[in-house]
Amino acid sequence: MQRTGRKGLSLARRLYTSRILGLMLGLLLVSVAVYPLDPAPWVWWAMLFNGLLWPHVAYQWARRAAQPYQAERRNLLIDAFLGGFWVVAMQFNPLPTAVTLAMMAMNNVSIGGLRFLFAGAAVQVTGIALGLAIFPLTSVPMTSSAQLYASLPLLCIYPLALGWICFRQTDILGRQKRELLALSRTDSLTGLLNHGAWKDRLNEEFQRCLRQPHDGAGHGVIALMDIDHFKAINDTYGHGAGDIVLRQLGKMLKQNLRATDIVGRYGGDEFCVILPDLTLHKAVLAMEALRERFALLGYEQAPALKGSLSIGLAAFNPAYGDATLWLNDADQALYEAKTGGRNRVVCHRQCQMLEEPAVSF
Repeated sequence: MQRTGRKGLSLARRLYTSRILGLMLGLLLVSVAVYPLDPAPWVWWAMLFNGLLWPHVAYQWARRAAQPYQAERRNLLIDAFLGGFWVVAMQFNPLPTAVTLAMMAMNNVSIGGLRFLFAGAAVQVTGIALGLAIFPLTSVPMTSSAQLYASLPLLCIYPLALGWICFRQTDILGRQKRELLALSRTDSLTGLLNHGAWKDRLNEEFQRCLRQPHDGAGHGVIALMDIDHFKAINDTYGHGAGDIVLRQLGKMLKQNLRATDIVGRYGGDEFCVILPDLTLHKAVLAMEALRERFALLGYEQAPALKGSLSIGLAAFNPAYGDATLWLNDADQALYEAKTGGRNRVVCHRQCQMLEEPAVSF
């Protein structure tokens, strides 16, 4: 957990809620436990301050501190100190003492683990020492029925509330982790899978194709595409216009391909698509339609700008030893499309021989 700034304020807000509840229930317990001991008036005022005002003072203290996290840890240690003090004020009444110390231990370990649990225990000993100096121990009273019932709210309600707060925090952290994972696998400009994420999906798809019967049906096709003369677009119209072209292609890929197709930005102006359960012939038709649609796009920022795509295709071949060989064939087809005049779709020659009827261009 970060110890300063926003994270510290988040901790202070969470503890504000739990401290209000815990100290109000604790006030009930301590009041019932010390009442038969006929304490001095200042003890009652101290109990009221600790149970009703201290949660608000502690929160404001942490909220206004330069380092809220450190301020809140200090507040927790003050809680522990006061808990030790009130244990002596109750003359170590067995059940109220056990409940008070157990609830504080649970709170400390949930916030800072074993290390903070021991720190809180050490401070509690200091509070007990002060309490013994003010309230000399005469005899340990037996727990009455009233004191037993006064212990139940703190024993039952506070753990439930603390568990709910911890659950909410865990849920938030889990959601943030999932969002960060999604961001780490997404290209920030186009919103498509990035290079690494797409390669992971390629390996998964390759393994799926290997498990399917090799009956001649289409197992899948890889399409690699490149925006023709992209450097010239950047040089002529500026990198802002180039980014718009990339975003438009990413948007077109998401809108015009199937939901099962796996689309990514391979790097620079190169995009990649896995077309599962598709024959090479149907993949050609889909990519030709995409190429034609992209060539018709207009750009308000640069009306004279027109783009085109070179696309290389490779169908899955059971003879591939790994996914890299499949990708290399698509890359070779893309190279042939670019050297053959650009703005065209080319299939890898070996893949064409696997298709019936043959595909020609």
